[in-house]
Amino acid sequence: MSGATPLPLYAIGLGSNRRHARFGDPRGVLMAALAALESDDIEPIDVSPIVASEPIGPSRRRYANAVALVASPLSPPEMLERLKGIEPSFGSRIGQRWGARTLDLDILLWSGGTWSDGNLTVPHPAMTERAFVLGPLRAVAPGWRHPLSGLTVRQLAARLVRAKPVDRHASAH
Repeated sequence: MSGATPLPLYAIGLGSNRRHARFGDPRGVLMAALAALESDDIEPIDVSPIVASEPIGPSRRRYANAVALVASPLSPPEMLERLKGIEPSFGSRIGQRWGARTLDLDILLWSGGTWSDGNLTVPHPAMTERAFVLGPLRAVAPGWRHPLSGLTVRQLAARLVRAKPVDRHASAH
């Protein structure tokens, strides 16, 4: 079967900032979520280290974040449906944006390039602004090129952490 077409790859972002009765702290939730991802048509390839990050928005709880690289024949909408089917089994509720959540699963990148419909945009629109996404993603897919910018994940991560120059004109007055 040397001529077989490789399965499409997905980079899936995982986040948690709530304890779960069975799985424990957010790190335990992410480990259980990785196991829940694996199925007949989703094959885990690699997973990043789990990192801690500050919350975005109103939540005060720190997040545990990771990125899983998976191979799957599923289309992006099918993958989204699968991810949204896993979240409720961890007690995640649809509700406040950026609120505390037991589990959040997002499609970050798809080897098919871009996808956009009423429910899903790939690549994830905010991924290039989030160190808690780019850091773990760099650990598993540093050379993956963002389909819109053409930059690698490594380049995107370096741009995000690089110190921004001070606007000299503002201080000259």
